[in-house]
Amino acid sequence: MKAAGYANIRRVMNLENIYGVHAIESLLRHHPKRVKKIWLAKSRSEPRIQVLVELATQNKIVIAQVERSDMDMWVKGVHQGVVANVSPSQIFVETMLDELLDRTESVPLLLVLDGVTDTHNLGACLRSAEAAGALAVIVPKDKSATITPVVRKISCGAAEVIPLVVVTNLSRTLEKLKRRGLWVVGTACEAKISIYDQDLTGPTILVLGAEGKGMRRLTYEYCDYLVYLPMVGSVSSLNVSVATGVCLFEVQRQRSAQVKSKK
Repeated sequence: MKAAGYANIRRVMNLENIYGVHAIESLLRHHPKRVKKIWLAKSRSEPRIQVLVELATQNKIVIAQVERSDMDMWVKGVHQGVVANVSPSQIFVETMLDELLDRTESVPLLLVLDGVTDTHNLGACLRSAEAAGALAVIVPKDKSATITPVVRKISCGAAEVIPLVVVTNLSRTLEKLKRRGLWVVGTACEAKISIYDQDLTGPTILVLGAEGKGMRRLTYEYCDYLVYLPMVGSVSSLNVSVATGVCLFEVQRQRSAQVKSKK
């Protein structure tokens, strides 16, 4: 690519950049107005890319092609030959929780990540939370990962669908949610009851802490119940994103079983 052309790309990149087929397709389907331009590697032409082209065309979004080698230079990460220039991400504030709870017709499920700083873990947790039907993922403002291109890529589009709510004071947020009738269930290795023996069919907030450190003391004190994940192998703990998936889908297993038992 000529130097002038590369400079033009850099100016466009003043917008937020996301990459990866799933992440960009999800954004085109759910928030197409945020997408300003799509860059495709010249070698990409398979069906998955054609879907992106069709969605972009429907929404009158500009598409440009570049050499894959040039794309490798200005995108850090596995871009899969596609990058989108988009308007900045919307990070939701605490008031969003009241709106979500007021609108939902199902039993609420919220996920709290207390001190998870790894972007790969956050992306995987968002993906599991969206798949399990959680209303939102809540993180504290300080010492937590936030939405980045890596998070969008790892979440496979979930970051464009499920709200990430950033709160200044997590303990205060938990207290307010408890007053709305939600039960706070935290995971801790010293807990006495298994996740599989805890009733999770009611309005639930699942809380998982950072790997190694776990939940902070104040978060711990606001939990109504503490549970552990039974381990039968030689390892003592799971990756936080894996543990999150196990807990979320145990909630759904119990709720599905409850619905079936009532039929």
